[in-house]
Amino acid sequence: MFRHIATVIAAILIASSVYASEDIPDQYPQSLLYSKPVEVIPHIWSAIGATAPPTYDNAGHNNNLSFIVTGEGVVVVNSGASYGLANALHDEIKSVTDQPVVLVITENGQGHAMLGNGYWAEQGVEILAHTDAAEAFAEDGDFSMQAAWGVQREQSDGTTVVAPTRTFEDREEITLGDTRIEVLHLGPAHSPGDISVWLPDEKLVIAGDMAFHERMLPIFPDTDTDAWIETWDSAFEPLGALYVIPGHGHPTNMAQVRRFTRDYLVDLREKIAAHLEEGGDLASAAYVDQQRWSGLDTFDELATRNAGRVHEEMEWE
Repeated sequence: MFRHIATVIAAILIASSVYASEDIPDQYPQSLLYSKPVEVIPHIWSAIGATAPPTYDNAGHNNNLSFIVTGEGVVVVNSGASYGLANALHDEIKSVTDQPVVLVITENGQGHAMLGNGYWAEQGVEILAHTDAAEAFAEDGDFSMQAAWGVQREQSDGTTVVAPTRTFEDREEITLGDTRIEVLHLGPAHSPGDISVWLPDEKLVIAGDMAFHERMLPIFPDTDTDAWIETWDSAFEPLGALYVIPGHGHPTNMAQVRRFTRDYLVDLREKIAAHLEEGGDLASAAYVDQQRWSGLDTFDELATRNAGRVHEEMEWE
């Protein structure tokens, strides 16, 4: 079995080196989904989103929409960036299994994790989120929906701001059939209420925005990069995951996401610390050397912005 799993993961990684590009507008034209879901390991599937900002071509599907087929129903991770994307994912689930969707877990409070809530609520499915993510969506959901409409236009038809139906603080443990699922808030990371979905028996983590590797991670005004590194070292990597489905990009392993998430954050903080030590200001902070990371998708959109935000953060540490 493990040889089979290793072969599957290897094939996905080979495919990712070819297809993980923000220059490919749509890999699955017959669906609103950017790509057709792939079975990462037995019974765990993911529709890999574009490693690009949301566009009309990718229909706003620029994060990973995953699902777990258990013995007692399907668990979805992320509702999607619109009513239509949630519906498209559901169509794919129905082609895989006759089991009903029994739970949707949202990885954070961002639009591409929660704007599909309305579709799933119509199906009578419970929607689970961390308390902080639910609060963030309550505050910013209307703005997220307006931004989505501005990009996706008629692709956002039917989308409304619908809150999660259930929240939790630290962890939620779910057993369906023989499948054990742990929904974990490991600590501060990319955005308020970030969670990871851990399957201990499979040694697989659906990491959410804790982990990036094919596209550059974005740093928001409320991102605490020092705390993100601490959460990584104290809680995320000690899970001991063999397989990682990140929030964006193809399934991979811990070494890859460590390199392009934790190591990137450490490197950028070191560069900004040296810049501050030399008396550098905010304007020039944007141009600290990040060429080591220039091969990542969204580098051009995010590198200078990330540096500026870390400068603002570290000025007050």
